[in-house]
Amino acid sequence: MLGAAAGATGFAGGSFAQSGGCRNGFGQPRCPLPMAQATAPIPEVFESTGWKTVALESFTIDVVDYKKEAAFYAALLGWTLREDDGQRAVMDIGQLGSCIFRAAAPESFGPGIGGAPPPRAAIRDFSWVIDRWDAKAVAAALTKRGMAPVADNRGAFQSFWVKDPDGWDLQVCNNKGLSDARKKPATAKLAGPAPFAPTGWKTVWFDHFSYRGANYKRSASFYANLLGWERAFDEGSQIELLAGNVGDVMCRGGNPFVPGQTNESARATIDHVSYGIAPWDVERVREALESRGLAVRADTATAHMGPDNKLVPDDIYHAAYQSYQTSTPGGFALQISWVTSETRLVGANAAKPQALRKYPAQ
Repeated sequence: MLGAAAGATGFAGGSFAQSGGCRNGFGQPRCPLPMAQATAPIPEVFESTGWKTVALESFTIDVVDYKKEAAFYAALLGWTLREDDGQRAVMDIGQLGSCIFRAAAPESFGPGIGGAPPPRAAIRDFSWVIDRWDAKAVAAALTKRGMAPVADNRGAFQSFWVKDPDGWDLQVCNNKGLSDARKKPATAKLAGPAPFAPTGWKTVWFDHFSYRGANYKRSASFYANLLGWERAFDEGSQIELLAGNVGDVMCRGGNPFVPGQTNESARATIDHVSYGIAPWDVERVREALESRGLAVRADTATAHMGPDNKLVPDDIYHAAYQSYQTSTPGGFALQISWVTSETRLVGANAAKPQALRKYPAQ
C-alpha cells in the first residue's frame, strides 16, 4: 500500500510515493475537496466490452542486469525460470502470472529524480488474457473505442497491443501463450548465482500493481470497461481495481476535480508491485530480509496522531495491513505483504477514510 510508513521520499533505491491522499480525511491539504466531490464519478470513457480478465499473461521489467534480477526474485519470492535466451528471462510466478526480465541499457532509464541515483529497472508494460477471444471481434472492439490495435501473434497465441489514455503499453490476448505454458513445470536453470539462501517463501497473490497516470478516475474507467475489472471504491485520490481472480491494480494520479492535480504530460508508471507471500510471520519475514542484507521498512498503510501532533505509523504487529518495503538489485521498489485472495481488500480498507468505511472489510 505504501502509505503512512512510506512517506513521500525514496527508499532503498526505489521510488515509494505516498498513497491514500484522503486517508486522513477530506477538506485538508492532501485532499482539499469535500467527500461528495472528491469521490464523484466521471463519465465513463467508453461503453463496456463485456470482457472478463481470466489471467495475467505477463508484465515486463527492463533492467540493466537481468540475470541478477531474475536470480533475486527466485531466491526471495520463489519464482521459477521458464526460459532465458541471453537477452531476457521469463519467470513463472506460480500459476499467478509470468514476469519477463529484459536487458536494457543504463541510459534507457533516464536521470534520477530529486537527487536520487538514476534508476536501473522499470516496468514497461503488462498483458492480460480475456475470456471471449475472437481476433476480428477484439480488434473491432478496440478500434471502436479509439485505440489502434497492433497484432502480435505466435502460433496459436494471438494478441493485440494498444495504448491506454496515458500512453501505457497494454496487451490483450488469448490463453495460448505463457498462461498456457505455466500448466507445465518450468525446468530451466538460472544462469546467475543466487544472491543469498532461498527464503522458502512463495508468491501467492498480486496484492497490487501501483499504476500512476494523469487522472486516476479515467484510468479506472478505462480498465474497468475494457477488461472487466471491478472498482472497489473511490477513496478520493485512488481506486483499487479487482482484476478478476488474478490480483488487484491500484489506480493513482490526479483527481480531475482538483485544479492543477492532473498532468497530461507526465509519463504513466507502475512504480512498485506488492506481492502477497506465504508463509507470513511479521518477525520472521523481517529477520529473513535483514539477514540477507536487504533494507527493510514496515508499511501498515495507516497511522495515528502522536503526542507531538504528527502522524505515527501504526504498529505492524497489530495492524490490519502488514507489509514490508525493500528494493531489488536494480533498485526497483518492492513490497511484500500478508495479503491473499481471501483478504484482497484489507489494504484498501485500511487506508480508507473513516467516512467511507461502510464497505464490508474482506
